[in-house]
Amino acid sequence: MTGPKIAFAMLDGLIGHTFTPAQIERIGAVGEIIDPKPLGSFDEDRAAAVLAETEVLIGHWGCPTLTPEVVALAPELRLFAYAAGTVKWQVTDAVWARDIVVTSAAAANAVPVAEYTVAMVLLANKGVLLFREWLRDPTAKVPLDPSAVGNYRRRVGVIGASMVGRRVIELLAPYDLDVVVYDPYLTADEAERLGAEKVEHLDDLCASVDILSLHAPDVDATRGMIGAAQLAALRDGATFLNTARPALVDTAALEAELVSGRIAGILDVTDPDPLPNGHPLLALPNVFVTPHVAGAMGNELHRLAELAVVEVERHARGEEPLHPVRREDLDRIA
Repeated sequence: MTGPKIAFAMLDGLIGHTFTPAQIERIGAVGEIIDPKPLGSFDEDRAAAVLAETEVLIGHWGCPTLTPEVVALAPELRLFAYAAGTVKWQVTDAVWARDIVVTSAAAANAVPVAEYTVAMVLLANKGVLLFREWLRDPTAKVPLDPSAVGNYRRRVGVIGASMVGRRVIELLAPYDLDVVVYDPYLTADEAERLGAEKVEHLDDLCASVDILSLHAPDVDATRGMIGAAQLAALRDGATFLNTARPALVDTAALEAELVSGRIAGILDVTDPDPLPNGHPLLALPNVFVTPHVAGAMGNELHRLAELAVVEVERHARGEEPLHPVRREDLDRIA
């Protein structure tokens, strides 16, 4: 067998659940799989022997951190192909120091998050979620003006031209909606090419939209970026949608606004995450909470695996990666 020697590092059971038999077969066709059983810990007995031979490491959820000690155990390692989103908890400076190529399936995970977001934008504009609560309890306090609902010329604010944010803007293009975006790294021309109008100041964006959708990364500069002032700037009856990270939002300020009933919330991420039974937000008629399901689930995990498989195939052919992660990007990506 020619080609790189390949190993897996992830939770036990993900092989066969995330990677289809056909995908595993493709990996084996371009290299030698050292051990089909993934490493769940780099401290287990067989880890040193496997890592000593590994040239390509395919990771997924549960992949242990590539510490300097682990990197030293893998002198032949050339590619770390992560079949999930962020690699911030897997890579260390030792990986970059060795010039190990790192790839991520974040682009594949962005697809279902964007699809979830667009579905919720359309349902929220139509008033579907609030009408349902009204039917269940006509006395429910919901921020709903039946004369104002609909998906014609409603204004949707996107915070963050991330992979997800960009995909959301693209998917909203066929609809008669006005999409505006806030991202300090995005130029007005780039926003226009995406199909949105750039707004220079976050507070101005918040004050002008019917739906505010958060897609910024969880980094030092963004934590708490949606606070009491930004939430207060939202119009009465506006909807706040978060599929990003709870740390980007002042939880107490958000809860206060939602409890008041002035705005609605669609929250796929919360603090704590998930919310415990009996949490006040779960009982509010103007709040729709889901347990972190916007990202890849079920058969969508095969899409993530596919990106990792393609990266391994390209590496075996000596081609450049499609979705590299670079050290300098870590401070502004999820």
